[in-house]
Amino acid sequence: MTPPDLQDEAARLHTVWRELGIPGVVDVHTHFMPANVLAKVWAYFDSAGPLLGRPWPVAYREDEDARVARLRAYGVQRFTSLLYPHKPGMGAWLNEWAADFAARTPDCLHSATFFPEPEAGEYVGAALRSGARVFKAHVQVGAYDPSDPLLDPVWEQLEEAGTPVVIHCASGPRPGAHTGPGPVREVLRRFPRLTLVVAHMGLPEYTPFLELAETHERVHLDTTMAFTDFGDFTDPGDLDLPRLAGLQDRILLGTDFPNIPYPYLHQVEALVRLGLGDDWLRAVLRDNAVRLLDL
Repeated sequence: MTPPDLQDEAARLHTVWRELGIPGVVDVHTHFMPANVLAKVWAYFDSAGPLLGRPWPVAYREDEDARVARLRAYGVQRFTSLLYPHKPGMGAWLNEWAADFAARTPDCLHSATFFPEPEAGEYVGAALRSGARVFKAHVQVGAYDPSDPLLDPVWEQLEEAGTPVVIHCASGPRPGAHTGPGPVREVLRRFPRLTLVVAHMGLPEYTPFLELAETHERVHLDTTMAFTDFGDFTDPGDLDLPRLAGLQDRILLGTDFPNIPYPYLHQVEALVRLGLGDDWLRAVLRDNAVRLLDL
């Protein structure tokens, strides 16, 4: 897939920001990774069509510098480098890479990750001490139970620090052994003050994850791929829009850039067409993340 024209897409996005009266946005769900890791992620999406039931052409298959420049041109003032291990032994070195990336990319929030393994508490603590601002947990790819006792020291430290964790725990685009609201409910039962950001609005299990946000004051959701035109699992179905309006202060912009199969602009347009008003859009696109991440 040829990346969208930079100047055209940037101009159209800045029109949205200008009409809302904001200088730009904060995107809490973007991915920057070591080149060899990102190549494997792209190879997965290239081959995932038969598994997912639809082709998944990566829209922004550009080098790292071009991707950073594109986000800046779009008016994305702060973004993340969400990484995630799929096996033991990866977490610590992914965190080292992310710390270096944040140091040389000051508008990227220092991101970190973890996996259920005996060393997790130690390297998560090290990441927090070195300034990590946001963590990523990918229950689906990692194929682990988030309530695994090996993660207790991780959740304890993150709960105490109040550091947000963007967690892919729902069953889209493919269910896993530990996806869905049940395992996360168990984690929150034991660590009720965790600051979680449920990725993809919990799609396709929108309603139970909205309920989690309604009953846990530190649970948020990000918009990644939700409400877009990309296939059945992004369709909110009979989702109650007044409920979304009621959670105005708990929803954050996320996009999955660069791995999305459509233009960045489409995610923003999908939020605009919900018709929930300018105040809701300003909160989701910028204000909630500024507050949550203390920007």
